[in-house]
Amino acid sequence: MARPSRTRLIILSRSVSIYSTRRLVEAARARGIATRVLNPIECEMHMDGITAHVYHRRKAVRPADVVIPRIAQSIAPYGLAVLNQLGLSGAVLLNTAGAIASSRNKMRSLQLLTGHGVEVPPTLMARDPRSIREMVSLVGGVPVLVKLLQGGMRQGVMVCETMPSLEAALEAILGLGQNVVIQKYVRDSKDRDVRALVVGGQVLCAVRRIPRIGKLSRTLSRGAKFEPFRLPAHFERSAIRAACVLNLEVAAVDMLEREGRAEAFEVHSSPGLQDLEAATGLDLAMPIIDRALALVSDAKARLPASAGVAPAGKSARRKPGSAGK
Repeated sequence: MARPSRTRLIILSRSVSIYSTRRLVEAARARGIATRVLNPIECEMHMDGITAHVYHRRKAVRPADVVIPRIAQSIAPYGLAVLNQLGLSGAVLLNTAGAIASSRNKMRSLQLLTGHGVEVPPTLMARDPRSIREMVSLVGGVPVLVKLLQGGMRQGVMVCETMPSLEAALEAILGLGQNVVIQKYVRDSKDRDVRALVVGGQVLCAVRRIPRIGKLSRTLSRGAKFEPFRLPAHFERSAIRAACVLNLEVAAVDMLEREGRAEAFEVHSSPGLQDLEAATGLDLAMPIIDRALALVSDAKARLPASAGVAPAGKSARRKPGSAGK
């Protein structure tokens, strides 16, 4: 049995029965860490300009040293507010609310990556359906992927094979007030359609994705097969750079090779571990817990010698991969 640790960990997740959450709890407890799983929608928040408190089912939550967010897209606005509140109490946030929000806005994340020299696929965004129809040639023409701007990993993506199908999709989606981004759809990505898991500025593993016949080549769920994949050096550099640009300590970076370049087309801030562990046979929960512990140690080391804990409202700020090196 591991020696009990003085570190207190909160995992923000809808349920401990979710595979990734359960694996993180198991790994944390194996390290002797006092761990609590909180459902964000069952939390309440209070602040008065001096202190900030979090309650769970109307009972005060004891301050944590570190928080690992596993916030579902469906509750993102409220869940990120809870995460921010825990940060105000002095907890280290493994991924910050700002970083998560940026990664989940598809256009914003691609803009950040482009601005920092990370290759991305040709992408188009416009509010007027006529503009998209006339400018679709900028992404290579149909077929194209149509993605809801704030869509989650398992929803909000469709393929349009022809201009009439694209026009019909745009009319329906934009008519509902949704914003979309358009990307070139590659029918045959050979063996270079991969997902890399980055933790603390290092790639832990990568998988190649093989979709079911008739499914999108870049669909990571609903029957896709996963195989372990040895990541080429340029893919690894792009994955690490993408996670760093978005300030994510834990990220899954989806990439596609085009003309010898690794293009990052999506970055996920709460990646699922089940398919990755099943494909690679690796324990991926323990390195995430160890990274959280390293960030706590790093934050404590930067405190003045007379300080016991971080003051309320002063959560640690750091660059991904900065601790423990």
